Amino acid sequence: MGFKIVAITGSVQAKAKTRAALDIVLDEVTKRTDIEVDLIDPGTINLPLPGQNGDEGAIQELQDRVASATGVVLGTPEYHGSYSSVIKLVIDNLGYPSVLAGKPIGLLGVAAGEIGAIKALEHLRSVCSHVGALVLPGPVSIPSVHLMFDESGNCTDERMENRIRRLAETMTNYIEDHICPKITLEDMVRRNEQQGGA
Repeated sequence: MGFKIVAITGSVQAKAKTRAALDIVLDEVTKRTDIEVDLIDPGTINLPLPGQNGDEGAIQELQDRVASATGVVLGTPEYHGSYSSVIKLVIDNLGYPSVLAGKPIGLLGVAAGEIGAIKALEHLRSVCSHVGALVLPGPVSIPSVHLMFDESGNCTDERMENRIRRLAETMTNYIEDHICPKITLEDMVRRNEQQGGA
């Protein structure tokens, strides 16, 4: 039984540290052969501002990719005490009701400051909960991000890298503990109905 994790980066800058951190999460996930990963880079998608007409095909493709996910990881830099406008634009284009509804969400934030992306993650948690997503415990906030990664995007702090990898473990553990049993039960009920309830 295969599953899919979608990661969405909240920065469109070249060599963004947000993307480097998400790459570590996805590297950990891909250690599992039963999980497919899909990285969404909003910089490559023509998403409209709220209230404006845009590329309906691009919006539908975004929604379909997220809708097909078993779980979603959102990565954001902290901008002016909150999450990035890029992440908000993505969320605003995920429909209403949102295709995030009912999905487990892992949160990852990066910041240049010493306290990390605490405010960004608090705000993002609130928005995700509002649209019906299931925000997982253990969000990862990376402080002084410019000191945590080298120019090639490698994490230079072993403890921080382990924390980032635990975000992947939290997601896969949730899927195994809560989604797998539900799917198995639904499959059993479906088979029973097909056999005439015998």
